[in-house]
Amino acid sequence: MEAITGTSTGVTIGMTVILMGFCAFMTGQAIANTWRSVHQLYAYSLLLGLTDRFLTYALFEGELLSLSGYIFDTVIIFAIMSAAFRVTKVNKMLSQYPWLYERVGPFGFRAREGADV
Repeated sequence: MEAITGTSTGVTIGMTVILMGFCAFMTGQAIANTWRSVHQLYAYSLLLGLTDRFLTYALFEGELLSLSGYIFDTVIIFAIMSAAFRVTKVNKMLSQYPWLYERVGPFGFRAREGADV
């Protein structure tokens, strides 16, 4: 895994999954709570990926210009951000329009039977 990420597994888990994962989760929630488009997740995940690479380099002497590490980190950040966005959006839709929609799972909702949507 060190060959892909450019740093140790512990640093990858600590920086990418825990620290940047928390930032990605909060960003996904903020984008969903302000009714912004899902397309904004792409830009923010790319920026958080750059931040993760820089902090890994500055604090733990990881590779700064590791393309595979950047892609790996950004994909993890984007996945966490997307999950937070979707869960928040579903909760928001169900709390604001309970007469129109019902929960299908943690990531989905559907129109209630008999509701004109």
